[in-house]
Amino acid sequence: MASIFSRIVAGEIPCYKVAETEHCLAFLDVNPVVRGHVLCIPKKEVDYIFDLDDDLFVELHRFSRSVARGLKKVCPCIKVGVAVVGIDVPHAHIHLMPLNNPGDLNFSHHVKMEPAEMQALAAQIAAAVEL
Repeated sequence: MASIFSRIVAGEIPCYKVAETEHCLAFLDVNPVVRGHVLCIPKKEVDYIFDLDDDLFVELHRFSRSVARGLKKVCPCIKVGVAVVGIDVPHAHIHLMPLNNPGDLNFSHHVKMEPAEMQALAAQIAAAVEL
């Protein structure tokens, strides 16, 4: 069965897209830890990030760096934090989160955002990302 992320890639499930290349996709997390929480994924479904082939592993990280740079322009923060957890969804992904305090990278805390706010934020980030 396809992961939820593969279903997003296939267009079966909508997302708040912020960037896309031939092999990678970035979109807002629908259950964000902080405002601007973005997920970067390879379009190819591979469960464990360290099982990606070398080229896709490097491409995903370069893609994530470009998305992080755009994210930092839109969401004021000291740094964009990076996390790779890989437990909840069996599809490799990188979390990008604007950080202003060490506690901002806390997966037990989530913020509520309305769909219109998510859509507007995704559009702002998308406009700031340079691929």
